[in-house]
Order: sequence, then structure tokens, then C-alpha cells
Amino acid sequence: MTTVRHQRAAEPTAPVNGDTGQFRRRLLDGLVTSITEDGYRNTTVADIVRRARTSRRTFYQHFSDKEACFVALLTDANAEMIRQISAAVDEKAPWTSQVRQAVEAWIASAESRPAITLSWIRDVPSLGTAARRLQRDTMEAFITMIQTLCDTAEWRTVRVSPVPRQLAIMLLGGLRELTASTVEDGGRISDNTELAVHACTALLGPTPRIPRR
Repeated sequence: MTTVRHQRAAEPTAPVNGDTGQFRRRLLDGLVTSITEDGYRNTTVADIVRRARTSRRTFYQHFSDKEACFVALLTDANAEMIRQISAAVDEKAPWTSQVRQAVEAWIASAESRPAITLSWIRDVPSLGTAARRLQRDTMEAFITMIQTLCDTAEWRTVRVSPVPRQLAIMLLGGLRELTASTVEDGGRISDNTELAVHACTALLGPTPRIPRR
């Protein structure tokens, strides 16, 4: 018991009046580094703390466990990805140019941290309730983004109806799987740009007329 107490006392701790946002950021950055080097499944709280150069006590002041830290990281990352894609699209540009702008922004964001992108796609589905809730909420946020981007004067000259939720899910599912499989195979996500633009243009383009029987 004496040894344990001495070890805990020796751990660095956050100042009482410290900047909690700074420590939270350091812990999230520590998780990013650990996922990049070792993968999420091989990462422990001790790894995060070591890379963040802080203490377990500080970690548990911010997160209940490793999964909670992961959910916070992905929540921030996905919100930033949506922001970047939305900002990249010029709603006054031709609709085909808008598709390219959105796809290129998706790829740039995913390629900036491929290990985190891969972990988001592959690890989250097998985790607990909080991670599954994150997965659903994130999908809904991306669906809303697509529907919003495609609900402008330029798009209304192309589509006779708003983008259906099911179509947005198909588009997102394809992009996610293409991204994940490319990273797993050691490829560059940007090498798929033209293919992704072509597929998204075909999915989001003029609504086909269904022949009557």
C-alpha cells in the first residue's frame, strides 16, 4: 500500500486552477498519437496519459474511460470534418463543381489523419453504447449536411426533389468503405478522387424518371 501511495503521489497532476481545456486537448492529442502508432485496440489509458504527459487523475477528471475519450475525439473530429466540407462548397458554382469540392474536402480531411479515420470506420461499430450512439448521431449529421448542401437554387435546377435520406446513406457508406479499404491496403485516399467524384455525381445528379408500367 505504501508503494502505491508513493507512486500516485509522484504522478504529475493538473493545477487546481489549471486550464481544463488545455488538459483535455492534451489527452485527446495523446489518444491520436497512440492510435496512429499502436491502433485503438492496443491503446490503454496509461498510453494516453504517458503521451499526454499528464496523470491518470487528470485523465479521469475528464473522461470515465478510454472509450469516452475516443468518443470525445471523434465527436470533435467529425464536427470539424463537416465544417470543412461545408466551407469548401461554393453554392453558386455549377452543381458538378460543388460535388467535386465536397469530395475533395472529405478526402483532404480523411487523409490528414488516416489512422483516426480508419479507427472511426472500423472500431466504433464494435464498441459500447456511447460509441454506437456517436455512430448514429454522426451519420445523421452527415446526412443533414448533404441534404443542406443540395438544397440551394443551383441544385433545385437539377433535382426534382430533395436528396432522400436513403440515398445520402448509400453515398456516405460508399465513401466510408472506400476510404477504409484504401487506408488498410496502404494506398492514398486522394488516388480515389476521380472515382469518388464520378460516383457521387451519378448518385446526386438529375433524378431519373421511373417509367410507368
